[in-house]
Amino acid sequence: MTDTQPASGPLAGITIVAMEQAVSAPMCSRVLADFGARVIKVENPKGGDFARDYDDVVNGPGGLAAHFVWANRGKESITLDLKSPAGIEILHQLLDRADALVSNLAPGATVRLGIAPDDLRERHPNLIPVEIDGYGSGGPISHKRAYDLLVQAESGTCAATGYPGMPAKPGPPVADISTGLYSALSIMALLLGRARGRTEGPMPAVAVSLFDTMTDIMGYQLTYTQHSGIDQQPLGMSSPAVAPYGAFPTRDGQTVVLGTTNDREWQRVAREIINRPDLADDPKFATNSDRCAHRDELNAAIGSWCAENDLADIQRIADAAGIGNSRYNLPSEVVKHEQLRARDRWREVATPKGPIDALLPPPVIAGFEQPMGAVPGLGEHTDALLAELGYAPADIDALRAQGAIGPAYRAEAH
Repeated sequence: MTDTQPASGPLAGITIVAMEQAVSAPMCSRVLADFGARVIKVENPKGGDFARDYDDVVNGPGGLAAHFVWANRGKESITLDLKSPAGIEILHQLLDRADALVSNLAPGATVRLGIAPDDLRERHPNLIPVEIDGYGSGGPISHKRAYDLLVQAESGTCAATGYPGMPAKPGPPVADISTGLYSALSIMALLLGRARGRTEGPMPAVAVSLFDTMTDIMGYQLTYTQHSGIDQQPLGMSSPAVAPYGAFPTRDGQTVVLGTTNDREWQRVAREIINRPDLADDPKFATNSDRCAHRDELNAAIGSWCAENDLADIQRIADAAGIGNSRYNLPSEVVKHEQLRARDRWREVATPKGPIDALLPPPVIAGFEQPMGAVPGLGEHTDALLAELGYAPADIDALRAQGAIGPAYRAEAH
């Protein structure tokens, strides 16, 4: 066990081998690591996970990329040349001891390496193979490379974001993150089934595609269009499904977001917040569908009232009326958010370039604080993992001379 590996947790004793790049598979394995699983990240000796080099903002020039630091804490890194027989054999030795293999390589890569699910079923029947891809197998675009933006566009997500005629990609990589979470959930479900004796024979293979994930997340929009024939237009910080619901500038130069979800809340907004009983009594605003049809008039009334009041007063009045509200924040403001500070949500995490502050994982489990393991340097754990597999120092030197593994790790070089 290395210093990146948590000592305990719900998934203590579970080992995940990850052949991953960028965000989707790394998010899957990071979630499992956060729950206590041991995650061994297999990287190419020539640069490793390309997300390492997206930028160098963490700890200054020559530092680490923000994407990589966010998605790779709590893992061990081993560098293997999988084009070499020795590298592939070491991978199989790791899989002999693993519970799952998570990969999001290019289409066909696992087949070419001889580690596709059908191959693994023979040599590693107790292993859960999880393959994350772009579009799923068997379709006309299954062969295409897929990145978060591409899948968000293909799935209609961008058409539901932004403004009419001005589509936008949601800021966070929603396709990658959600696919990673579905993949982690699949592994947990199969582990639970195995523990309860409900899985017989080789462990089932899991395939999760970014496209399937995003069409599922687009469920409301697709269902609406399927039954109405209408492509709803995006409304920026509003919703085509609910009104009133949106962002409004305040007198003190800030932005408040107010939302309603039912007719009773609308009545409270009209009567108790903006003091417009005439709107509350107007039959053309009686139902949510009616209000959506006349949202511009409602937005003008609410916007006028907000422009005459400061944010603090608006939120105090809205809270008293039981109406949901929030402040529009920039990322730089969220980093300093009092809610995170008051709830002690920040923890120090080690990186090859020095410690950083990182947010705890979202689940709060009574009696268990999810561990926050270190972000690994490229190949940092190669020698330790090989020694654990029974390789002597001379054997490791020979593998390094063959190019089957990467150079010896030097902390100061990372």
